[in-house]
Order: sequence, then C-alpha cells, then structure tokens
Amino acid sequence: MKYLKPTTPGTRGASRIEYSALLSGHRPTKSLVRGGKRSSARNGYGRITTRHKGGGHARSFRDVDFVFNKKDIPARVVSIEYDPHRNSFIGLAVYKDGEKRYVPLPQNIKVGDSFMVSENAPIQTANRLPLGRMPVGTFVYNVELKPGRGGALARSAGNFAEVVAQDAGYTHLKLPSTEVRRCLSTCWASVGEVSNPEHRLVVLGKAGRKRWMGVRPTVRGSAMNPVDHPHGGGEGRAGRGHRRQRSMWGKPTGKGQKTRHPKKYSNVFIISRRKVGKRA
Repeated sequence: MKYLKPTTPGTRGASRIEYSALLSGHRPTKSLVRGGKRSSARNGYGRITTRHKGGGHARSFRDVDFVFNKKDIPARVVSIEYDPHRNSFIGLAVYKDGEKRYVPLPQNIKVGDSFMVSENAPIQTANRLPLGRMPVGTFVYNVELKPGRGGALARSAGNFAEVVAQDAGYTHLKLPSTEVRRCLSTCWASVGEVSNPEHRLVVLGKAGRKRWMGVRPTVRGSAMNPVDHPHGGGEGRAGRGHRRQRSMWGKPTGKGQKTRHPKKYSNVFIISRRKVGKRA
C-alpha cells in the first residue's frame, strides 16, 4: 500500500495500491480487448434499473475466461495485468498449443508460473479440478455452481471458499459471507485465494475518485420527502417511524434483515445461513 502525504484535502488519509510492484508492466493483448458502451444501469427503454451509477472513466473490456474449458493442456502465465472491471488481477495465460486467454489470478503467482486444468491435477495454487477431488481444508476460488457454466463464487479480490466436507456427491463449502452451502462435487474450482488482498485497505480520500469509478452520489432516505421514501418527512432529524429499515420501494433492507425469498430454489443447498453484522 502507498499512503499519500496530506498535501491537499483530497489526499489526507488517502491510500493506493502500488501497482508498479505487483503488475508485470505488460500492455493489454489487443486480440483479447474490445471496446463497448456501458449501459449506465439503464434498460432498453432508457430507464434507470440500478441507482447511483453513471459517468466514470472510459474502460476497455478484457475477455476473461471463467469457464476454463481447455483441459489437460498446461498453461503458463506470461503477464500479470490490471483489469478496470474487477478488483482482482488478471493474467495472460499461454497454453502449450499457443492459445492465449485472460484468467483470474490467485495470490502468490508470478510471471512464468504454470497451471493445469485437469481432473488429475495436483492440489497446487492456480490448478483447477473438480470439487470432489479437493481434500477438506483446501482454499478455492472461482467456484462453479453448475458444472460447465463457469466460476460464480469467490471471485473478488482476496476472497476464497473453504472445503469443509465431502458428502454423497456434494461438497460443502464455507463461503466468504460465512454461509455454508452444498455444491455438486462435479463442479470445478481453482486452488488458492484471489489476488490483490490489499484492495480492502484502499481509502479513496475524496468524492472525485468515486466519480471516476462511475459511482454517483447517494441521498439518504431520511433527507427526502415522504412521497419519495418511507424514511422521509418529519420535523428536524426524525426517526424513520417504523421498526424495520426499508428501501425506497418499501422492502426490508440492510441492518441484518433477511431479504431472501423463503421459497428460493437454492434454499435446499444452504446448510448454514450467513451470519449478518460486522465481522472481525
């Protein structure tokens, strides 16, 4: 981490990641980079579907492989690069047959290291194999929910899931949210922890850096009128007037309140619900 000197109000207390010490310095591979316009959280009718999004610096899209469908062919990491669309690092993997792909990288991997996607791959960092072949206690990332669909769980910077049990064709995983859930043992996962764990220590320092990231300001519900939000209205700084915290549309939200649908299809896979509130 790089902690900035307080030469301006915006740098007082701000911190950044020293990318020059962590990345390889290679330019993006043109064949795996494309342009495109961001939707700014609008749908096909131009209506806002997610609030507080818009603007931000222009970005190029990297074609990142989360499926890893190239099996039993060794690959070598030739560069470690920054991706503006995710908080972890990506690496350019060159397979033995010459094909190049961007892949999400684990911690402690260097340029020149190799990995393998195979059912018989050893339990080593960056190797990818079915969950059923993972011993208890293994840390994994980029975990599939359905075989062949591609990684969906534990993909953010510094995250990992832990294999806690193998039982009757299912693997029990403890997720970063503390939830314990069953996944089919035929789903694939990569061994290790996601790169860039220092991401959570970054202090932006000023509102402008948030705007560069495409995040627009958030207005408190209590600062609105009653017609605009359930928390609005009242004389002075008033309480919200009801027990449960609500969203703009009157649905329970935040503060550890359960918002999951009681009949959601995947409830049968959850062994232990996540523990809400602040975690150490």
